[in-house]
Amino acid sequence: MIHIHRTSSLVAGIISIFLPAIAMAQTGANTQAPSIDKLGAFLFQFIFFIDNYLVPALFAVAFIVFIFGIFQYFIAGGANEEKRDTGKKFMLWGFIGFFIMVTVWGIVNLLVNSSGLGRDTRPDLPTFGNPYNTQTQTG
Repeated sequence: MIHIHRTSSLVAGIISIFLPAIAMAQTGANTQAPSIDKLGAFLFQFIFFIDNYLVPALFAVAFIVFIFGIFQYFIAGGANEEKRDTGKKFMLWGFIGFFIMVTVWGIVNLLVNSSGLGRDTRPDLPTFGNPYNTQTQTG
């Protein structure tokens, strides 16, 4: 019961830290824009949030779990075998978290770069100009 309470408190704390970033991610988009533009802006903000806030937070949590495991194993569990086993488990899960995140990051980058969707290789998006522009070109 205590473990569930600690986990839910940790999740609530992480969410409360990043909630202002989500609220400030709103743009001053044109209210007459088609819904596809709003969807694209939302997806861009969602991906931006994941890349710049969520992934570093997950790496930080995995690092803290690993460091806590080291503390439990070497310092707190010096003579207590039960605390040493707990420390081993924390270190193992922190390392597994790092391994999974780095592996997924590598696979995603491999797929993006091999499919030609990388920033340097993708073609420019077509532009049509501003339909409300009343200026004409004189020649």
